[in-house]
Amino acid sequence: MTSEQGKKKSTGARLKIQARLMLDDEIAFGPGKADLLIAIQSTGSISAAGKHLGMSYRRAWLLVDAMNRCFQQPLVETATGGTQGGGTRLTPLGLDLIERYQQLQQDIHALGEKHFPKLKTLLRKKPLPLA
Repeated sequence: MTSEQGKKKSTGARLKIQARLMLDDEIAFGPGKADLLIAIQSTGSISAAGKHLGMSYRRAWLLVDAMNRCFQQPLVETATGGTQGGGTRLTPLGLDLIERYQQLQQDIHALGEKHFPKLKTLLRKKPLPLA
């Protein structure tokens, strides 16, 4: 089974634009990391956030670590267990970044919608078969 099989296929022309903030070769922030921060905010836990998004704790932790290494201040803070059980929270910078990133995505989407109708006229109805 190829990677294309089993996936829901999109039909017709569409525009897909996603903003990613890069720092050298590292993806400092993008749509997946934004989803992870939002999930951390709602669950208070890296593990629960990762589970909610269908990723392992290790994967979620590595994404948090990458974000914290790329920004001037951490986006996520963790508290170790104890009588209160520990937990995870977003820093003020993390909360601000989510808001700014969501606005950027909305602005990009609006700009794309403005230009897409003209670009769409340049496309075929369907791709030609492979030669």
